[in-house]
Amino acid sequence: MSMIFFACVVRVRDGLPLSASTDFHFNRDFLECRKRLKALSSILAQYPSRGTAKGRDLSIHFLSSGDIACMAICSSTYSTIMAFCFLEELQWEFAASYDTTSIGLASRPYAFLEFDNVIQKVKHHFNQASRSQMKANWEKIEEELKFQPPVQLKLEDTELMNGMTNGGPAGVHVEVVPTYRMQPVTPLGILSLVLNIMCGALNLIRGVHLAEHSFQEDHEGIGNVLAFLLPFLACVFQCYLYLFYSSARKVKTFVLFFSVCLCNVYLFGLRNLWQIAFHIGVASLSSYQILTRQLMEKQPDCGV
Repeated sequence: MSMIFFACVVRVRDGLPLSASTDFHFNRDFLECRKRLKALSSILAQYPSRGTAKGRDLSIHFLSSGDIACMAICSSTYSTIMAFCFLEELQWEFAASYDTTSIGLASRPYAFLEFDNVIQKVKHHFNQASRSQMKANWEKIEEELKFQPPVQLKLEDTELMNGMTNGGPAGVHVEVVPTYRMQPVTPLGILSLVLNIMCGALNLIRGVHLAEHSFQEDHEGIGNVLAFLLPFLACVFQCYLYLFYSSARKVKTFVLFFSVCLCNVYLFGLRNLWQIAFHIGVASLSSYQILTRQLMEKQPDCGV
């Protein structure tokens, strides 16, 4: 029967299992395939982002992206395109649930075992779904696999895995990690970018001008220089967070916002209340725009 039997999420750099489905099968072939999957997971960093290890009855498919890799054991008759649709969906769900910091700090196996519920849900969906139900995502993955086919391995070739663990194969390349697509930039978002750039420029000009006098005449003014330059850096990073996806965006946004507020309060005297209110207002608008601009929704045909 063509189906997905097992799926897991591992950390790429060391193969640490982060989460896995719990519906184990106990036949000999499956248990042997699990051993091969474990061996393969420890050397994923040496492979391109997509790969398939084919066996007579079972196959392993893997998809790496950034810090994590999603792996699945499927029957050999299960569609390779459908398998990578499944892994992409799983990777998207995991990336939306956990940030890179928590993944990097994980020190014990199955630190995110609660994600098993999502794995089971997605696996059940794909075991029941047909090609016609997933037309949009099927065509996307099919095109990607034609352009850049997954690396092909033999499931029985344990010597290859041992050799890669010890020395690694020659000529292995690493693909560029796919980027996350954000929602389109709004007119209000563009306004926040323009105002942020303007505030950043004002902070930089005032900071550099004050630094020239502070370092030559009054070393006590260094605190004021830093209070101008830190908001400049905060403005730059706020623009970056709005335009590009980053893990822990909410935490970073609040840190930047409070940095701008504290520095402007510190500068009271060098700036009047209206100027301080303007800079804090721009920082508030930028923070709001960052927090409301989310990742693009998934393709409806690949939803669960």
